[in-house]
Amino acid sequence: MDLNLNDAVYYHYDQFPPSDLDYGRFVSSLIRATDAIARYDQMLKNMHNSEILLAPLRNQEAVISSRMEGTVSTMDEILKYEADYENDATDTSNVRSEVIETILYQRALKAAQEAMMDGYPISQSLIKAIHQRLLSFGRGASKSPGEFKTEQNYLADRSKRKILFVPIRPEKLQDGLDALFQYMADSAHPALIKSALSHVEFEALHPFKDGNGRIGRMLITLMLWQSATISAPHFYVSAYFEDNKDAYIDAMRHVSENGSWNEWCEFFLDAIEHQAIRNLRIAEEIRNLYENMKQVFTETLSSKWSLTALDYLFTNPVFRNNKFTSKSGIPAPTAARFTRIMLESGIIHTVEEAAGRKPALYSFEPLMKLLRV
Repeated sequence: MDLNLNDAVYYHYDQFPPSDLDYGRFVSSLIRATDAIARYDQMLKNMHNSEILLAPLRNQEAVISSRMEGTVSTMDEILKYEADYENDATDTSNVRSEVIETILYQRALKAAQEAMMDGYPISQSLIKAIHQRLLSFGRGASKSPGEFKTEQNYLADRSKRKILFVPIRPEKLQDGLDALFQYMADSAHPALIKSALSHVEFEALHPFKDGNGRIGRMLITLMLWQSATISAPHFYVSAYFEDNKDAYIDAMRHVSENGSWNEWCEFFLDAIEHQAIRNLRIAEEIRNLYENMKQVFTETLSSKWSLTALDYLFTNPVFRNNKFTSKSGIPAPTAARFTRIMLESGIIHTVEEAAGRKPALYSFEPLMKLLRV
């Protein structure tokens, strides 16, 4: 298809990083965003088991960020896949390719977070490794996973047959990446401003053939965590970007078109503020559900293994019965008895009945209702 270049915006050569940010334009947004994310982070710090409670938000981010690129899957599909293929993202029998792509995003994000916990800084090699994992299977495997682009790429509105944005030329890409990562390492800008400028610059460089949007949004979380703005890697902003997708794309294009770095910072900070408030509400709902369920599980299951079962369901809200019996750490006869009791009391629901050698699939609906997007 021939695409029209007449209205295209071109990459802003020699303009990054901006030398004259006008903090007066967005200082109130910066204060509000800083306050909102600090309140969210305080709750993270007060959670003794934030990985159990908030790891499901990583799945939510994978669904939303992938959906922004036209990859539509649901939380139920993702968690069913996880229940069936715990360590394998390459078995595609009876699984839609969109689900595989979303799973790969979730696993790439988790791998990046684990690498940083092991002491690896955010770097070009880490970004390439994340990209290789993101595009390791399915439709992305033909898009040079883990390799920077060698041909010019474009952002297009195919419905209107026109190119919206022309990223940096391949021969200039390495210079652009060097400047970006030097800025990330050395800039004295506040962490939220650094994340804002790094994100828009990464998207403008568009260094890969595919997957740039997903990697760029991942970068926001990783930078906020690396800077200790958040104490655990459970802050994701894609939901706000998706809800305001046209404004998000326009704000990024205007940076290259008009040098509108201040306006972009204002948009980004507003996104952080609104998302922090939303994430705080969701995290509080998850924590409150957990606290309420502690009493329910203790009374209903009447066992020293009651809270072990609760933690398993929060970590695996969709699960096969055999996995619960064998992987929960609960003695198998006790786990089997728990399953019967939880079904009878309505704590879990049957998604798929057992059939032949395939165990039943169950859903922990109280948590699923909070997570569906």
